[in-house]
Amino acid sequence: MSGNRSIRVTAGILLAVAIAALVGPWISPHDYATTNLENILSAPALSNMHLFGTDDLGRDLFVRTMLGIRVTLLVAIVASLVSLVIGVTYGAIAGFVGGRVDAAMMRFVDTLYALPFIFFVILLMVAFERNFLLIFVAIGAINWLDMARIVRGQTLSLREREFVEAARLTGVSTLRIVFRHIAPNLVGIVVVYVTLTIPQAILVESFLSFLGLGIQEPQTSLGALVDAGVKHMEGASWSLLIPATLLALILLCFNFLGDGLRDFFDARHPS
Repeated sequence: MSGNRSIRVTAGILLAVAIAALVGPWISPHDYATTNLENILSAPALSNMHLFGTDDLGRDLFVRTMLGIRVTLLVAIVASLVSLVIGVTYGAIAGFVGGRVDAAMMRFVDTLYALPFIFFVILLMVAFERNFLLIFVAIGAINWLDMARIVRGQTLSLREREFVEAARLTGVSTLRIVFRHIAPNLVGIVVVYVTLTIPQAILVESFLSFLGLGIQEPQTSLGALVDAGVKHMEGASWSLLIPATLLALILLCFNFLGDGLRDFFDARHPS
């Protein structure tokens, strides 16, 4: 019951934040790019409809924060889907085939683990001029390693089940067994792990934006807004506190959602 309640509450909060991010800019009289040098770093106020105040260029922080939530969630979800596709495919094939193929594939994963991926991501951002699409691929390329290991471990146990043996005896191909019989039985653990990798992707994107290597102006993300807020935290604390609080809230919600889903699936399929 507590797991179901955690899922409902956190999913409700995330849905409310996502709806606000979609609807908020439409109902605001301001946009995310228009500057007003006569209204720089003004405090939040209802009178002029700058609900979150303005930044150092006089742009409305409410609209920019809503845009930042959109971009942060989009990057995190797409990057997690990239890691999901690569990790599930790689891990399921390695676990099902086994033997030397499994050993070689997992040694490759171990080798990649030893590489400083953040350093390579930064190099990619510099070399390819911080392309928006490249951020998705780069972050997804970091997260798929953990997914592959988890899926591989589950596949090693699933491949000994009776329904897999039956499929083998009837001549079903390896790829068909993996995608028709193994993959559907990985849904529970994959769903849980995806909800836990989304916060990782958000943190990586925020870290890159904080370094100035992520989303570029006039677009923004929560990480970029936190970076901008740090520069004015003494005289305009709201410019830091608001995006930082929303970023922390989203991270906590995804973590609690993952924990709730794990408890839910454990209750349904006790070991």
